[in-house]
Amino acid sequence: MIFDLAIGRADVRPDAAMAYQACLKATTDPVIEGSSGAGTGATVGKILGMRNATKSGVGSASVELIDGLCVGALAVVNALGDVIDPHAGDIIAGARSENGFADTLKVMQNLLKPSPTSTNNTVIGVVATNAEVEQRGSQQVAQMTQDGLARAVRPAHTMDDGDTIFTLSTGDIQADVNLIGALRRRFLPRQLCAR
Repeated sequence: MIFDLAIGRADVRPDAAMAYQACLKATTDPVIEGSSGAGTGATVGKILGMRNATKSGVGSASVELIDGLCVGALAVVNALGDVIDPHAGDIIAGARSENGFADTLKVMQNLLKPSPTSTNNTVIGVVATNAEVEQRGSQQVAQMTQDGLARAVRPAHTMDDGDTIFTLSTGDIQADVNLIGALRRRFLPRQLCAR
């Protein structure tokens, strides 16, 4: 769950009836990405306040190998920092200024005291696979995924963020945990792009 009460109405909270309706609407169709579901109130680039933040949301991606190994990821991006194209290094969503993106890291470098932000930021995600992954391997995949997050959000893992990645496994096939962790790197930065 992300803190997104700065967008929309803070008096509307999920209840049992909403949870039941969500279960009834569950589907095997592709995940709706962008400003939908858990990503409805997500924003990035909040160093200059919510007025200068950019809307973000939820993203997902997956890869399937010829031997049947599947690895998928889903993330809700509600970060303090900016979303970066890891290949070009450009900001694609973040704190805005009069002349475009302000660059959260540069704003932080010019502050004489800690940034006036809150702890209401996070990137929360999950990597799921059909491989058999034990607890130690699951922790390693989540740790490797944090590396991808740091490539796509700048700055990531600040004192104002609660970045968390979970790993899920159905345990259907045998696969190398190192491969699972490496595959997630192929798509995690792209999925974090605000939509």
